[in-house]
Amino acid sequence: MSIHEIVLPITKPETEWILGRAVQKVSGFRTDAILRGSFGAALLKWAAGSGVVATNWRFRIAPPGEIRRPLAPDISYVSRERLRDLEGDDLELPPFAPDVAVEILLPGWRRSHLEHKIGVYLAGGSQLVIVVDPAAREVRLHDADGERTVRGDEPIAHAALPGFSLSLPALFGVLERPR
Repeated sequence: MSIHEIVLPITKPETEWILGRAVQKVSGFRTDAILRGSFGAALLKWAAGSGVVATNWRFRIAPPGEIRRPLAPDISYVSRERLRDLEGDDLELPPFAPDVAVEILLPGWRRSHLEHKIGVYLAGGSQLVIVVDPAAREVRLHDADGERTVRGDEPIAHAALPGFSLSLPALFGVLERPR
């Protein structure tokens, strides 16, 4: 780690650097926990052998011309190729943005924080940022070309996740309460 980096203590839940200040993530909601598990499992099955899928993994991201800062997506994917030469602290806390970052909206989320994080991920090298909105039952895919909203029966699919497909009914169906 260098002097050109914002270093925050590891906390539970994780603390991130957003809009120039330390912000602790919101955690503990049923919806968030279930969606992280379900979506994370689908990505893990897809990524078998090609990369690593993790929840709340802290990345040290430096968009061009900016200071490095910590962000921890709800779910992330990084190809094995990008991790291959990392060791020690850099393997534990990678000095780059994940290939794919997933953020799950929770009660009390701030649009300005989300927009900032999306911008930092993309400027820092992420190919795709997925925003899951359980209240609206939709998913927004952000990449270098802009934003696309997935609704209804349309599957979550993107070139950054070749061969991956997850329907919204399958994603959000896990939230239904047993009767």
